[in-house]
Parts: sequence; C-alpha cells; structure tokens
Amino acid sequence: MFPKWFDDWNAKNPTNIFGPAILVGALGGALFLAALVVTWGNPFYDEFDQTGPRGTGMQIAALSSTVDPTIEEYYTEEPYPREEGEPLAGEVYENVQVLGGVSDGNFNRLMNAMTQWVSPDQGCLYCHVQNDDGEINYASDDNYTKIVSRRMIQMTQYINEEWIGHVQANQEVGVNCYSCHRGQPVPNNIWFRIDPVTESTAGWSAVQNRATVQSQFTSLPSDALYRYLYEDNVIAVHDLESRVGDWPADEGVATWQNTERTFSFMNYFANSLGVNCVFCHNSRAFYDPSQHTPQWATASLGIIMAQELNNDFLEPLGPVYPPERLGPVYADAPKAACKTCHQGYNKPLQGLNMIADWPELASSEPPVYE
Repeated sequence: MFPKWFDDWNAKNPTNIFGPAILVGALGGALFLAALVVTWGNPFYDEFDQTGPRGTGMQIAALSSTVDPTIEEYYTEEPYPREEGEPLAGEVYENVQVLGGVSDGNFNRLMNAMTQWVSPDQGCLYCHVQNDDGEINYASDDNYTKIVSRRMIQMTQYINEEWIGHVQANQEVGVNCYSCHRGQPVPNNIWFRIDPVTESTAGWSAVQNRATVQSQFTSLPSDALYRYLYEDNVIAVHDLESRVGDWPADEGVATWQNTERTFSFMNYFANSLGVNCVFCHNSRAFYDPSQHTPQWATASLGIIMAQELNNDFLEPLGPVYPPERLGPVYADAPKAACKTCHQGYNKPLQGLNMIADWPELASSEPPVYE
C-alpha cells in the first residue's frame, strides 16, 4: 500500500502514537463535558442561599427545589366587586360579631373558603348547629368550634395588622386560616405544656432525658416551648468565661440548664424552618448580635408574636374547649409555635401571598372592594 522506502523508514523510526491519542481524547472528552455543563447545567450542583458575608460559610441549602405539597390543596378566589346597594353581612344575618362590615356576597365567599381551609370533610356543620328539622341554625353559638373560629378570625386579622414585621418581612405574604390548618380542623404541630416529664424526680432532672416531641426526640429539656413561647424568659447560654463568681440560684444568671434549654429551643427552631444555625447566626460568634443575619430579627419578632398569641388569644380559650381537646397534663388549651405555621419551610407555603384575595382577613377594618 505504501512505498517500500516509507515502510523501511517507519520500521527504523518507530513513533508512540498512543500517548498523543490519549491526550487528544481526554481533551476532547473534557470539552464535551464542559459543553454539556454549559448547556444542561451541573447535575451535582446544590443551590444555596447566602445568609452572611462571602467567605464565611454562612449559607444554607436552598429550599426552593422542594415544593410544599400542601400548596396544591390551597383554595383561593378573588373578591367580588360590591354591587350597588348590596347589604352587609351584619345587616343580613344574625349574630355576626366579626366580619359584619363585609358585603353579603364576599361574606359567603369567605365562609366557603374557611370550610375548604379548615373542615373540607365536615362542611358547615363543623361550626354551625343543625336543628331537629334539618335546617342549619347559623346564628347559634351552641357549638364551641364557632366560638373558637370567631376568635381565630380576630387573631388572624390582628397578626396581619400588628405583626407585619414578621409575616411581611420581605414581601406581602400575611396569613389566613390555611396557613396553619392546611385542610384539617386541628392544625398539625400544636403543643401543650408537658413538663415535668418524670414523676419520680424533681427539679431540673424532671424536664429532660425523655424523648418527646417538644425536645425533638432528644435528651434535651422538654419545657423550652413553654418557657420561651408562653412565658417571657430570656433565651440565654452559659457565661463565656471559664470561671465566674455568679451563683446559679441567683436571678438572671445564665446556667448550664439555661444553655441546654436554649439548645432544645434552637433545635426545634431549625427543624421547624428547615434551616441550620447560620440562617440567623454567625457560627463563630453566636453571642454577638452585631454579627447576626437579618433573619435573626425576623425570628426574634416571631418569638414575641408567638408569646402574645398564646397568652392573649389561644390559652384564654381553654374554658371553651371540651376536655378531650385540652392538654394531657395541665388541661391547657392548644397553643401555637413556629412549626405550626412554617411546617419545615423557612417561608410558610414558600412565600405564597395569603391575603391577596382575602382583604377581609388582612385587617379588622371593613374592606373596600373595587
């Protein structure tokens, strides 16, 4: 095929072609992979939300790729324009103590939505009483759930009016009944006071070393929610110095017990929002407020908000509930905490605007319909 002189020359001057071929193949493969990454994206890349200065490792895995499944079940409907001369709910129906300034059409629209949000299986009879003749007595307060619902409407309006710093920290979001209920009459992740968790011990040992929901199934204290989201106690850790002259029994001294209770509460916090410590803190300076992230301020407002809601709205409803709805230890009313609304996401329902279609719940003032 080739001239004899060419074959003789090749035989006397052998050349290793495999090395250059491998190099060319490797370079070609790398270029091909680079083209795939540019066009299709890196399949091993994890998105992160940066919570602090660059280079400090203050970032959390982005949650946007994980869709809250309860969003699909959310029912909403735009407000109806109020027709000329249309009466208000308080003028049409008896015993309308809240929402009386809402137009008749929108009042019924909201009642239908609340049924979808809270009691889709039970329907109107979850709150209202049915007479012997089969007619529903909407004016009656004989059903305790109606009294509770009325107070919950007031609480929802109060949150959207007075706690904008928490529920609208980044954008208009707000809350409505679905924020907590998610199609269930009793919201998930309510809580009761359960300490002490042992009968045979007293003092500090009686609140820890038992795996409970409130301790997130750890040996940490189970009274953190009660102490921090009902009582107004300082969330503190032990002194940073190795030797201090303070006596643990003195008021205001941060003991190791306070530290463990704080760990319990922060663990609950992280699991409720699906985040880690650096979502709010600089992990090398937990004790320095000047290095906290903006989310720390939002979370701090949330703690105060939960304290207020539990004391002013939820706990006072204790006498209204039947015994089976009260707590197992102290017969206390069900209370709310971070997870009741967040349910594992740093933004409940991933930032869905819950008041855009529901001005009746955004304020206690009668809405103005366009």
